[in-house]
Amino acid sequence: MSQTDCMTDVRQLADALIGCDPVNHPSHYNSHPSGIECIQITAHMNFTLGNAVKYIWRAGLKSDAPITDLEKARWYIEREIARLKAVKP
Repeated sequence: MSQTDCMTDVRQLADALIGCDPVNHPSHYNSHPSGIECIQITAHMNFTLGNAVKYIWRAGLKSDAPITDLEKARWYIEREIARLKAVKP
C-alpha cells in the first residue's frame, strides 16, 4: 500500500469516526479553525478564483503534498490574471 493510499484510508476512518460526510462535507474542506466550509466562500467567486482558494484551503489536508496544492492554486491564479489582462481595455 502506498503512503497516499494509507493517508486516504486514515482520513476515511477519521471522517467515519467524527461523523464527517466525505461527499457533502469532506473534512479537508471543513477543518478550518474558523468553522467555515470552503464552499461557503468559493460559491461567491468565479471558477478560477474559487479553485485557487480551494487548493490553498486544503493545502496539505487532502494529501501529503501541500506544495502540489499550492502550485495548482498558482496555476489558477495565473490563469485568472491572463484572463483579466485579455479583457482589459
